Amino acid sequence: METLTVKVGDVLIGSGHHIVVQTMCNTHTYDIDGTVAQCEKMSSAGAELIRITVPGLSDVENVRKIKSELLARGILTPLVADIHFSSQTAKAVAPFVEKVRINPGNFNNDHEEARKQFKELLEICKQSGTAIRIGLNHGSLGSYITAKYGNTPYAMAKAAMEWVGMCIENGFFNTVVSLKSSNTFVMVEAYRELAREMKEIGVTFPFHLGVTEAGNGDSGRIKSAVGISTLLSEGIGNTIRVSLTEDPINEIPVARYIADRYDNKIRTSLVGVAYAGKKAIAKYESPSRETLLLDAACDFGKKLLDKELDDIEFNGTYVGESGKKVSIEDSRLGKYLTDELLQACRRRFYKPDYIACPGCGRTMFNLQKAFEEVKEKTADLKDVVIAVMGCIVNGPGEMADADWGYVGEGNNKVSIYHRNVPVLRHVDETEAVDKLLELIREDQATK
Repeated sequence: METLTVKVGDVLIGSGHHIVVQTMCNTHTYDIDGTVAQCEKMSSAGAELIRITVPGLSDVENVRKIKSELLARGILTPLVADIHFSSQTAKAVAPFVEKVRINPGNFNNDHEEARKQFKELLEICKQSGTAIRIGLNHGSLGSYITAKYGNTPYAMAKAAMEWVGMCIENGFFNTVVSLKSSNTFVMVEAYRELAREMKEIGVTFPFHLGVTEAGNGDSGRIKSAVGISTLLSEGIGNTIRVSLTEDPINEIPVARYIADRYDNKIRTSLVGVAYAGKKAIAKYESPSRETLLLDAACDFGKKLLDKELDDIEFNGTYVGESGKKVSIEDSRLGKYLTDELLQACRRRFYKPDYIACPGCGRTMFNLQKAFEEVKEKTADLKDVVIAVMGCIVNGPGEMADADWGYVGEGNNKVSIYHRNVPVLRHVDETEAVDKLLELIREDQATK
């Protein structure tokens, strides 16, 4: 769909331009050398925008130094400041970065005060030439909007439209919008609604797409590809991030593959498909296992989400690590891929559903290690959604779909949540996973 063009440094985002790939540092912002080194690696790996968390005013000077050092090294990749809650921090850091990501509704509990602070930020960004991303996530909409519309995709779009309207009223058009969720169905429906509403007012800002807290490994890649590709196939989406609970460098090739596919630079490895009612029988000749996973998610994710299909059978071959062709049927990858796709599309669950944030400068523990331990110890469970979140700042709100949550507090302590309610606080990291498993098993035993 036709959108305005947003300028982020020298990067152009919008219809008529290629899909922009971005990622986010997981270093602490006070670690200037570490953050600069990670930014350098990301830029070399193909990241076109790099986001850095700015927890508070004390980190603004760190961001200025990071930007200065990157420029000194000839690294021109634009920086995006990630802000939670503090409009003062957003206003202070805006002149030192090319873009600021905020959720204006979180600026103040008083909604009119939040609007006032957002207007002040718009003026500063206008003067400094800084772009804005209005970034709303499912589960962190705030009571002002959920009291009217519930915690729904429609509510997400309505919340975004208020801030979009303020941008238009104040003549600020250098704006990108995102509506993320770890639930692919919620994410897709929210963006579709937002696209309809912006089309109705005749002003469509570019869309930043992503499935937030997608997890890691095959599941994280498939879930991300399902949500992002569904929207890109409908012409919705101009910049993307694949959020993985891994080294953020790993996000870039996955996002690049998806972007290149919908920029018509590559073709799917699907060589044929037949349909028997609402079942697809798909044949692939894929150059790698990961390409097969991503292609399958892009080829069939939308049809599964929209319930045009109920099942898929995969056959054909892919090239294995040895360089030889491997039969999809003989390797049993087909059944596994079907299970993963149906779970990613919220159609059928064959294992626990995991929500895990990728980590950032607010994370105060080894998130990747903890997530792997949670997955290992809960793999035999069924019909449960488990979240592993990096910090207390946005973890409780953004794990909206989770039955259970493992949330880092800092200082080697963890809070354990049951449906957004903390049931244990200040649990030592060395005991937290076992405590979580014990609570889940006790709960399931009573059902």
